[in-house]
Amino acid sequence: MHYFINMPPKRSKKSTLALKRACYLPVFIITLWSFSFSALSKNAENTLTLTSAIERTFKDNPQLKVFSFRQQALSGQLQTQALNPSYELGFEIENFTGTGDIGIFKSAEYTLSLSSILELGGKRNARIGVAESQLGQVEAKRKITALNLLSKVTRRYIDVIAAQERLLLANQATLLAEQTIQEVKKRSKAGVAPEAEVKRALVALEHAKLIASSEQQQLHYSKMALAMMWHETTPSFAQVEGNLYHFSADIDFDTLYNKVKNNPEILTYAAEERLRDAQLRLAKTESSANIKWSVGIKQIQDINDTALTAGFSMPLFSSKRNSGAIISAQAKRDEVTVKKAATMLSLRHQLYRAYANRKQAIFTANSLRNNIIPTLDSALDETKVAYQRGLYSYLDYLSVRQELLSAQRAMIESASSALRYGTEIEQLIAEPLPADQYSLTPALVTDF
Repeated sequence: MHYFINMPPKRSKKSTLALKRACYLPVFIITLWSFSFSALSKNAENTLTLTSAIERTFKDNPQLKVFSFRQQALSGQLQTQALNPSYELGFEIENFTGTGDIGIFKSAEYTLSLSSILELGGKRNARIGVAESQLGQVEAKRKITALNLLSKVTRRYIDVIAAQERLLLANQATLLAEQTIQEVKKRSKAGVAPEAEVKRALVALEHAKLIASSEQQQLHYSKMALAMMWHETTPSFAQVEGNLYHFSADIDFDTLYNKVKNNPEILTYAAEERLRDAQLRLAKTESSANIKWSVGIKQIQDINDTALTAGFSMPLFSSKRNSGAIISAQAKRDEVTVKKAATMLSLRHQLYRAYANRKQAIFTANSLRNNIIPTLDSALDETKVAYQRGLYSYLDYLSVRQELLSAQRAMIESASSALRYGTEIEQLIAEPLPADQYSLTPALVTDF
């Protein structure tokens, strides 16, 4: 999804800036939005791009760093599970004391033995399979966390762009209020307008300044929230690049839904299925009893001679005693399949909600931009002239001005909502909306 800051067509000192979103996940790459620059800002060194914001987040956000420790822990477990059964060295002494002729150590027998376990049924390979599947599951969860962080930083980036637009609009409204005061004062000096209109115009100016101050604070908060994504307590950037009114063409819903299977959340179920399969195989191997063996040398004190010893042991009825563990492992495996189907249904609902809301938000923003705002802009010019000629009252002039400002605020909110819903769609399908279908129609904002 592309974003561009909306710049008034009459502002020669402002440049139209493009926003570039490049996204990557460390193992699988998600390419999100491509953007183009049309001009460079005077403060380019203090201008943040979405690419830079994403890179900083992936580099410094601790939510991703924890996965390296989890992977190290599981790698250690994998190394342990790959070991063969250990050997045991045993020493045993018999008949070393007793009554009568046995005495003390006269009839003692010493045995030095070496023993271990012979695993049957492929237990070692099954253990390795479980450990490897756990590593795959951690990697899938890391991808989910990375994609969530990507979407979160993008939404906060959009918030900053929208806050910049609202502040720009608030400053324009303040300028308009100042110009209105001059018109009202002229009419008051000419005796065609009461002094009360001047006071009302002054109040309107103060109200516009309050709104501008509030929007300035909101912009500061939005920048702080964005900078906190990479643990920056004070934003090192002055502004961000982007166009709020650049939307991609609609894509068929079924086409989008077919891409949901690439969502890391669904891929996590595939990793969990592999883990449950490995656990089921491990449970089945427990039905094969292990054989414990030992070999040794026995020293017989009575005859002053040595002898070799050997032996083995194995539990009985292992298969029957292990049937419950197999049933439990199979049930957990089947549960994953059901949970995956339920998640797909939930993702379909989320995708359709985002799809429908984005479509409506784009329609609203375009209608305001192409039809309503130009009409209100023209009406404001005509009302201003009529007011100067005494044909309209101050209330008529103020009403049209407020309608225009309200429409422009609504356009900003609709456009930012469309971009946020687009981000949600991209998070659900785990890939970008097509950049080559993006509209290049500039936004319409009145330059007072």
